[in-house]
Amino acid sequence: MTPTTAAGRGNTVVRGSDFLLLDIGDAPVGGKADWLAERLREAMADGRLTVGSSLPATRVLAAELRVSRGVIVEAYRRLTEDGHLEGRRRGGTTVVAVPAAPSVGFLRNPTVEVLRNPTVEVLRNPAVEVLRNEPPRPAAPPHPPAAGTLFDGAPGVDVFDLLRAAPARVDLTPGRPDLTAFPRAAWLKAERAVLTGLPADTLGYGDPRGTPQLRRAITDWLARTRGIRADPDEVVVLAGTSQALSLLAPVLRADGIDAVAVEDPGSLGIRQHLRHGNLATPPVPLDEDGVRVAALRATGARAVLLTPAHQFPTGVVMSGERRRELLRWARDGGLILEDDYDAEHRYDRPPVPALRTLLADHGCYLGSVSKLLAPALRIGWVIPPRRHRDALIDLKRFTDLGNAVLPQLVLARLMASGDLERQLRLLRVRHRRRRDAMIKAVVEHLPGAVVRGAAAGLHLTVTYEADVPDTVLAAAALARGVKCHPLSWHRQLPGPPGLVLGYAATPVAVLTEGVEALGQALRELS
Repeated sequence: MTPTTAAGRGNTVVRGSDFLLLDIGDAPVGGKADWLAERLREAMADGRLTVGSSLPATRVLAAELRVSRGVIVEAYRRLTEDGHLEGRRRGGTTVVAVPAAPSVGFLRNPTVEVLRNPTVEVLRNPAVEVLRNEPPRPAAPPHPPAAGTLFDGAPGVDVFDLLRAAPARVDLTPGRPDLTAFPRAAWLKAERAVLTGLPADTLGYGDPRGTPQLRRAITDWLARTRGIRADPDEVVVLAGTSQALSLLAPVLRADGIDAVAVEDPGSLGIRQHLRHGNLATPPVPLDEDGVRVAALRATGARAVLLTPAHQFPTGVVMSGERRRELLRWARDGGLILEDDYDAEHRYDRPPVPALRTLLADHGCYLGSVSKLLAPALRIGWVIPPRRHRDALIDLKRFTDLGNAVLPQLVLARLMASGDLERQLRLLRVRHRRRRDAMIKAVVEHLPGAVVRGAAAGLHLTVTYEADVPDTVLAAAALARGVKCHPLSWHRQLPGPPGLVLGYAATPVAVLTEGVEALGQALRELS
């Protein structure tokens, strides 16, 4: 898509909610309240909403679905009269009873319907994204490298640490959340509440799988926002996706898996972690529907790591047909590692269900709060296949005895209270404004460039036609005080040059200054 088109998409109104992945486009004309009430009944019946679950405020849900508040009020009223919901003044609307689960054939879960009905294409929409950037962090070098040396040759294992240490007035590196938006007041409030009622024995060694409170909060969060139904006992809390990959590597090797195929282009950081775990990373090319399954089969790899909801770095959303192809591959003995790293950050498209909703027995789901709150919390989770769960828990136990307990309890309270959802709504407004500013700056200062990934994520991928290697352009940009990633860092296969530009952590004026400097550098090199 051209920058002009991308800018236009930035003003598109999306009528969808992360809550239960509701898309008002599925509702019949004149029957929106009926439709919503039925979707809520189904979620209660299939376990995505359990007794005690809080529903969004009517005002909030109406805004997300772009309907009148009366539609939401009417749907809630019907379920309240049926005895399923109860309105509490300060506690909001809560589930107090759930209907009996209907037979599987009558559940209208859109992710299941994708498999049943080949004509359903609710999952199609190419777009682009944000960068995985969580390698190990050795001590910072005493002297930051010169711009030229940093981008000479293949990137080393410490390339992200070197780039972080390099001085610059504008930092457009992808994968950086807006740390100034961290909800300090809400975190402090939750921490005080946790400490006030904390039994003394909770300060001892905890469960290596994670606290029961956080594992329950994670399953509730995933059911509400990603369509995933899981039991808290299936969840293992870890120190982010990086530790998940480090612990999974020996588990996979013990299962006879010596290679994990990866998307191309795909995250350099992910590739580095897998290789550090002595796993080969054969590349699999992409098209507008996602990873090419025929090419995946050709690698002979028994496992693949994917970012299907928002591919990094291209932003492609895996289509319904491609998901069905992938499911057939998995049923032939394949394992899918699903990195759901930034699915919450969407602006111009409806929510996309996680692959895990289709591939529970053939998938390993990875998530974290690094992009939603802060990487420094070092809190993530994995839902591994049953056959790998015990081995993964043993490795976590003997690695560090489990994550720190207090931050887990605070995060669980943020999730349960609704503060995390409020934080997400705040971030979307801020990110959209910065994304739009970056697209506008690209249109002005990089004419002819192609922007991908504008619909979601925390970054854009920009390709250009000039015969200038992207590493040369990135080095010239750094010399001008602007940090970014060359797209070639994230490739194993040949491809056009480009840059991966993060916008989430940078104010609008600084974004514009940085893109202007990129344009000047490219013109001088062309």
